[in-house]
Amino acid sequence: MPTAAKFFAALAFAAVAFFAAEVFKPHMPEGTQFGFFSFVSALIGLVCGWRIMGPEAGKGNWMAINSGLKTGVCTALLALGIFSTYEMLNLAFKPAYKGPMEAVVGIFDLAVEYFTTMALAWDVLAVLLIGGALAGLMSEWAARRWR
Repeated sequence: MPTAAKFFAALAFAAVAFFAAEVFKPHMPEGTQFGFFSFVSALIGLVCGWRIMGPEAGKGNWMAINSGLKTGVCTALLALGIFSTYEMLNLAFKPAYKGPMEAVVGIFDLAVEYFTTMALAWDVLAVLLIGGALAGLMSEWAARRWR
């Protein structure tokens, strides 16, 4: 059932994910082609905001902050999984793997590589954590405003 809290959470986390992706780009190797990276990240944030944060709104400010942090972390982990799988498929079509199991293991290798790059970038973590907390509070505000 659509609610104002779900709508605001979806929009807020789409914005948080978009800006986190934009902040993440300079930390990648020079010459990396990003394509629709920021927009796909925003779509992931939209879905996570609607499905994770939206239903948890309306339980108080501290719960909203905690749920916002959880949603931010889930958005980042889901994005890591999706983009690692995409990159593995790109590498698989240039025969970089000897077999299917090596390709599946390659997903996790790429995810760990991207995660360490993201974890060492304090500005990306700041956008995800502070933005997630503020997006959670915005969703809480919408839940209280439009019951």
